Amino acid sequence: MSKILLIGGSLNQTTQMHQVAQQLADHDCFFAPFYAEGVIDWAAHLGWLNHTVLGGRHHRDTLQYLQDHHLLVDFYGSANDYDLVITCSDLILPRNIQRTRLVLVQEGITTPEGWAYQFVRHLRFLPRFIANTSATGLSDAYDLFCVASEGYRKLFLRKGVRAEKIAVTGIPNFDNLQEYVENSFPYQGYVLVATTPLRENFQYENRSAFLQRCVSIAAGRQLIFKLHPLENFKRARREIKKVIPEALIYTEGNINPMIANASVVITQQSSCTYVALALGKETYSQLSLTELQELMPVQNGGDSAHRIAAACRQILATPLSELLTVRRRPGNLSPVLRGLESIVKSR
Repeated sequence: MSKILLIGGSLNQTTQMHQVAQQLADHDCFFAPFYAEGVIDWAAHLGWLNHTVLGGRHHRDTLQYLQDHHLLVDFYGSANDYDLVITCSDLILPRNIQRTRLVLVQEGITTPEGWAYQFVRHLRFLPRFIANTSATGLSDAYDLFCVASEGYRKLFLRKGVRAEKIAVTGIPNFDNLQEYVENSFPYQGYVLVATTPLRENFQYENRSAFLQRCVSIAAGRQLIFKLHPLENFKRARREIKKVIPEALIYTEGNINPMIANASVVITQQSSCTYVALALGKETYSQLSLTELQELMPVQNGGDSAHRIAAACRQILATPLSELLTVRRRPGNLSPVLRGLESIVKSR
């Protein structure tokens, strides 16, 4: 029996990690909220990083989820020597997980490749987190990267991720979107707006212009807003009510049933755009819908967690020394990928 550490961050990341752990129930699985070390950890404790998965609502929601599901929590991954670590982000990789088996699981949509991404990709001494999730996969410090679709495999290859490290498994939470069609959300036929905390992440946004666009698209239909968990709720409510006083505003709850019952979905930069597209909704986004269709996570009936767990079992069966050799020598075929294709195809 192996000891496995699963690192969450946002509630989406944490629930994905839990689903993978449920497929590895014959091992000792521990969970950690996303963590860092040194100056970054110090900044998180001071509350300066509450707009990230290192603090604020993301951290609180993750802890609450772990407690509610009676999962074993190991803060900072310090209680055990782990045989395997599974994480949803390689933007920050603490030293205590860099010399063990490591599997990276794509969390969802990746942010656009702006100036910060270009700096991070070409100046490797810069911290990857300044480019947000556009820099996902660039660490090359993992043994396997489980991605959402063939489209994403091509995207990460273009970014320079090594082909021998990528496996198309699908990702939990986005692999069975039809399940949300039957739900208890009380409204039907409205225009749903899913916001993104661009300003909270120090990006420019003309919120007034965005709200006017929502009004134009709605053309008199009921508007419902679902605010992102990291958004400044007080400011967002004030802005929305000033332009659309009759709008309904939600700050809690699963957005997927809300999408399922909507006629039109408006997003900014959000993974929930995939839910809208998969359910055939009339969709508007700041991102290219054509590109998002090509990147759409595979719909395998909820089997992604099993596929990821199968890959993790092969990682565990591979000597750590062999895996570390693959990390150091680009071009070597991962021992995991040699056997993974048959496992995925057999499902």
